[in-house]
Amino acid sequence: MAFLLEIADFVLKAAIIVLAIGVVIGLIANNAQRQRKQSGELQVRNLSKQFRKAAQKLKDELLNKKQRKQAHKEAKKAEKSAEKNQDAEERRIFVVDFNGSMDAQEVSALSREINAIIGAASAGDTVMVRLESPGGVVHGYGLGAAQLQRLRDAELNLVVSVDKVAASGGYMMAAVADEIIAAPFAIIGSIGVVAQLPNFHRWLKKHDVDFEQVTAGEFKRTLTIFGENTEAARRKFKQDLEQIHHQFKQHIAEYRPQVELDSVATGEYWTAQQAKEFALVDTIITSDSWLLERAETNTILHVTYQEKRPLGERIGKNVSAILMQIREFLTKS
Repeated sequence: MAFLLEIADFVLKAAIIVLAIGVVIGLIANNAQRQRKQSGELQVRNLSKQFRKAAQKLKDELLNKKQRKQAHKEAKKAEKSAEKNQDAEERRIFVVDFNGSMDAQEVSALSREINAIIGAASAGDTVMVRLESPGGVVHGYGLGAAQLQRLRDAELNLVVSVDKVAASGGYMMAAVADEIIAAPFAIIGSIGVVAQLPNFHRWLKKHDVDFEQVTAGEFKRTLTIFGENTEAARRKFKQDLEQIHHQFKQHIAEYRPQVELDSVATGEYWTAQQAKEFALVDTIITSDSWLLERAETNTILHVTYQEKRPLGERIGKNVSAILMQIREFLTKS
């Protein structure tokens, strides 16, 4: 037992030294890298080949050795024939993923992916955006929708697929598509605008704390967190929200004129099966099924832009992993 305690003590001291070194290196690296802008890289994967390989691997398991050998010969022959007769105008599908957060920071990577696709694609090619988002800030998702519009301006067919949720700002982006497809129970809609904030005025008043705010312009500030809100400020705030809602409805009307806005622009949301009845969705199908149906006759390329993480962040992650392993060792000891 004493021997194990000595080992544990040594490991603990070693862990502290490793942590200290990691923190110092991380701070130095972050300091250095602050001076230069972090960049990223574009990554491209051929999904159609991956789909075919996965299917072939499963088929192989169902064949005996002789059948497998023959199947491989036929597959190679078919692949060579396809390469030989490949048409320069072969149909292509570019796939990008957008998993939007509240502040829509993911639009930055999306714009880089779209830049690359527009530079490489030909008119008539298809772009599928696998979109998942419950919405967020108006300006962020408005920019996201404008980025998708660039694909249509480049004469590319735009398909947006929703497997889980495209609500509020998420649906604002989805509406730009030539076609919206969705899984049966995906959440769709929420065509509305909401804003909320707490008010601490009564608490401050109770504790004899004054709050002063100076503005130039009658409505430079409307509702406030610390000051006393007035009915005039509330009316103005509501008016601003109504104006944004009006623009949201105009946006939907422009891209999906078949939608009856009075029925759907209420802030409600529905499953995709229900949303199809309101013409908010065109086809009920998952993104995987849609792609698999086209894997044999199209080249499907998955395009992603990956930001490079700062060196300090990478070191910190590695140090954390080491410490977790040490912790598990000590627990077992």
